[in-house]
Amino acid sequence: MSTSHSSLNKVSAQGLLVAIGIVFGDIGTSPLYTLSAVMRGRELTETLVLGTLSCILWTLTLQTTIKYVIITLRADNKGEGGIFSLYTLVRRFTGKWLMYPAVIGGSFLLADGLITPPISVSSAIEGLLIFYPELDTVPIVIAIIVALFVSQQFGTQKLGRLFGPVMLVWFTFIGVIGLWALWSQPSVLKAINPYYAFHFLINYPGGFWLLGGVFLCTTGAEALYSDMGHCGRGNIRVSWAYVKTTLILSYAGQSAWLLHHLGQRLGETSPFYSIVPPSIVVFSIGLATFATIIASQALITGSFTLVSEAMRLTLWPRQRVAYPSNERGQLYVPFVNWGLMIGCCLIVLHFRESKNMEAAFGLAVTLTMLMSTVLMSMYMRVKRFNPILQVGLTAIFLTVETTFLIANLVKFEEGGWISVTLGLLIMAMMLFWHEGESIKQSLIKYDSLLDNLLILKSLSNDPNIPKFATHLVYLTSSDSSRRIESETLYSILNRAPKRADIYWFIHVCVEDEPYVMRYTVETLAHEDVYVITFYLGFRIDPRINLLFRLVIEDMVDNKEVTIDSRYKSLNTHRVPGDFRFVLFRRFLSYENDLTTRQQIIMFGYMLLKKIALSPQSTYGLDTSNVIIEDIPLVITTPRSIPLKRIVSKSNKSQPAS
Repeated sequence: MSTSHSSLNKVSAQGLLVAIGIVFGDIGTSPLYTLSAVMRGRELTETLVLGTLSCILWTLTLQTTIKYVIITLRADNKGEGGIFSLYTLVRRFTGKWLMYPAVIGGSFLLADGLITPPISVSSAIEGLLIFYPELDTVPIVIAIIVALFVSQQFGTQKLGRLFGPVMLVWFTFIGVIGLWALWSQPSVLKAINPYYAFHFLINYPGGFWLLGGVFLCTTGAEALYSDMGHCGRGNIRVSWAYVKTTLILSYAGQSAWLLHHLGQRLGETSPFYSIVPPSIVVFSIGLATFATIIASQALITGSFTLVSEAMRLTLWPRQRVAYPSNERGQLYVPFVNWGLMIGCCLIVLHFRESKNMEAAFGLAVTLTMLMSTVLMSMYMRVKRFNPILQVGLTAIFLTVETTFLIANLVKFEEGGWISVTLGLLIMAMMLFWHEGESIKQSLIKYDSLLDNLLILKSLSNDPNIPKFATHLVYLTSSDSSRRIESETLYSILNRAPKRADIYWFIHVCVEDEPYVMRYTVETLAHEDVYVITFYLGFRIDPRINLLFRLVIEDMVDNKEVTIDSRYKSLNTHRVPGDFRFVLFRRFLSYENDLTTRQQIIMFGYMLLKKIALSPQSTYGLDTSNVIIEDIPLVITTPRSIPLKRIVSKSNKSQPAS
């Protein structure tokens, strides 16, 4: 059953709390390091302080509020969000080229997920340096990150209930402290006027390149869209109003403190901790630590959603997906979880301090935002938005994001190369897998199943051939009951003929809706050949063993089929017959004559198959009743082989008869 718009837009106290706990962690902890990243080592001037604040306020408004909260959250795929959900909505109406913006955006969002936990947690733990300047924070940060990833297997709903109250206290705290600091210099609010942003960019030396630091204030916006399926659009929109207010107060309060120190250079001092009253600094460090632990959650849950949808689009090797709770949208991908954990720990060990991570942070997500803008422009076109509004919004977002991207390029040599390299590696994985799967699918040949019914029935009733199974089951990629893969017929008829009482052919059709569960049964030959098609939502785990058994039970109840063993001694006692599944495992044949491009693609594809789930695990089949047959994958056969026959000497010496 698809998610209705009413339920998606529904707002509840619990939903708001979960949204605050899961969605806004990353963007909500950016006040810890954004102004520090811009101001560190620079002489404080009014142009610098007010200009930076104005850029932050308008970035939050344009990028987060207008683009994501107001516009992008409209683009839900049956209640699910994320760049791949957006791609799914527009791909059927446009060309295949849109796959590339989706792949680029998804890859760099995953790469950004490797930077978010280290910089968020490190920035909070480093508050302890106020009291212990020589403290090595690396072991503490790694321990917290490991604990966070271990907890993912218990489900985001449980985490949201725990994180929600903490983040509510956090946002209230930064808002109140910011307001308290703002009271001493309320004139800082004139930065709401965009004039100060333009004046800063034009007149302050190197002001344009400081936009790379400003961008840190909105790095969690893309995850906000990815987590729509976890929390609901209505809850995200309503809670954002409160979250944005507290963020503005925090940035304004820090800017007010900076205005009191004009002419001085900001060293390692944190503007955030500087506005906290000394009596509660310890409390603020503890609260910030909890908040930054939670800050990682938005990217982690977003990564699970992203990879799950990439698998459905054949852009990622099939991985095990767990559903730790009954809540809609809750999922957990162990491979991604542990991979992110290892990557995050390596990032911490490499950079060691949050200020060193700032260069790597943000560059990747600017590319993701650019790609989402391209897809969003196509979505507005498909939904027939006003053409002037569509062109205007697209131009504004592309201009803003391109500006941020150029400004962030200055970080490349300082550490940005790491996030870019990670993004390119993930992108290569997706493209290799997609191309490999496309090549494999293009090589599949089909034969008419109807034309072979007579021989299947004859084989089923031939007592001269030993019985292979009572029920023989094949999975098929054919979406028509009239045809079947040639290799399936070859397996039954030629590769040691497999006699069975009943042949079952199962096709799994993945629907664009997340939770649909339907099936059809076609009887091609009563008590001999049946075709079952399952229509499963992309959030449904394809446990074919279980689903097939349910279908069989239903058919037996309706007297459509008998499953009792045909052996006389067993049939007398109504003992059910055995079921055996046959799956194919493809390997690259030595008979191929591949081009350089094909060699590279298939090398990458076969390498990725080593981390993919086995066929029986993919479809939830018990290994005790599964037979795997190896099938050679022949892509390009050699055109001509200069093999010549020569007459042996012995043949020459023999007289002609």
